[in-house]
Amino acid sequence: MPPSASRRALVLLLPSLLWLPTVLPVPIERVAANQPSPATESPDTGLYYHRYLQEVINVLETDGHFREKLQAANAEDIKSGKLSRELDFVSHHVRTKLDELKRQEVSRLRMLLKAKMDAKQEPNVQMDHLNLLKQFEHLDPQNQHTFEARDLELLIQTATRDLAQYDAAHHEEFKRYEMLKEHERRQYLESLGEEQRKEAEQKLEEQQRRHREHPKVNVPGSRAQLKEVWEELDGLDPNRFNPKTFFILHDINSDGVLDEQELEALFTKELEKVYDPKNEEDDMREMEEERLRMREHVMKNVDTNHDRLVTLEEFLASTQQKEFGDTGEGWETVEMHPAFTEEELRIFEEELAAREAELKAQAQRLSQETEALGRSQDQLVAQRRELQQAVLQMEQRKQQQQQQNQNLPPANPEGQLKFHPDTDDVPVPAPAGDQKDVPAAEKKAPEQLLAAPQPDSLHL
Repeated sequence: MPPSASRRALVLLLPSLLWLPTVLPVPIERVAANQPSPATESPDTGLYYHRYLQEVINVLETDGHFREKLQAANAEDIKSGKLSRELDFVSHHVRTKLDELKRQEVSRLRMLLKAKMDAKQEPNVQMDHLNLLKQFEHLDPQNQHTFEARDLELLIQTATRDLAQYDAAHHEEFKRYEMLKEHERRQYLESLGEEQRKEAEQKLEEQQRRHREHPKVNVPGSRAQLKEVWEELDGLDPNRFNPKTFFILHDINSDGVLDEQELEALFTKELEKVYDPKNEEDDMREMEEERLRMREHVMKNVDTNHDRLVTLEEFLASTQQKEFGDTGEGWETVEMHPAFTEEELRIFEEELAAREAELKAQAQRLSQETEALGRSQDQLVAQRRELQQAVLQMEQRKQQQQQQNQNLPPANPEGQLKFHPDTDDVPVPAPAGDQKDVPAAEKKAPEQLLAAPQPDSLHL
């Protein structure tokens, strides 16, 4: 059985591993070299623990016992933790690999925590890793070395909850984006003179008019929308449209379901009617919001068991509904449904002003601190120059002293100075027994000393 089949049960609970639009392959070291690789790598879920989640699933799939239990499990078994208890029966090699994955994840989280503390300029604060790790809910922080059933249970529960909140978070982010865009538009208009403002308003109105002038957009999932894909993308006869054949054609990975990524591919033709990246008036961020709205519409009407996957039975049942053929005026695009109200915009602008004031005050504090640091640096530079000058003067005095010492006559062993013969001073005779040290010119015979004239004070 191919690996995609063993993943199927877990996909019931974690469908977004296969459908999120941003496809970023994650390099995974396969546990067993003889295990076949999946046909396609799972897209990035956007979760901060995506790599850990993906690696755990890939490792578990290499175990035959767990893969068999996974195929037989349903969503309730997974949610209740029943499937997690099967972890006790996997091979030792798989458990060892899971232990290593957990230790790597704990190490990564510790690095994130340290980086966060350093960013707050608190590098010397002692961190309590156990308490800090408790803020991460996708693993058991009490046991940081081995991967247990509790870890699998927490990982599945946290990923399920976080992925379920993905769409809501995306809508909220888009609303803030639209409010910021409107705020900047109004500020720009207010900064212009009267005539310039009128010209700018006319230009904006013209862009909006061109954006609204597009072909009719079919309701996603309707017969008209699917038949257009059948004819223009699949190149088939529109008069021979067959829902079952359509389903098989667009089940790209042949796993028996249409995941949300495969559904979004069906909306490309409709989106191209409204958005063109070459047009100034078309906002590509709005196009992605449009794509999300279309996917949610189809899932709401087709995905009856709310597992975010469309089976063949669900798809065929949706084609029998009245809404499948009756699309009315077509799909109402984003610009027909404002993302925010004036009250929401007012609150947003107040928050934005408060944030700007806070940033301005912070910038002023940083400027003052910078000036203070500049003054301190100037003082340190002046002190360093003074110290360098003092050291230079000391070196000069030392050199002068050495030169003076070199000009003095040498001393005898008892420390008495010995003058050179070419001086006018009378030399002091060296003590007896040291005649060998007296120069030859200074040595005289005793009779020469007696013949020499004596001072008058010595006459008797």
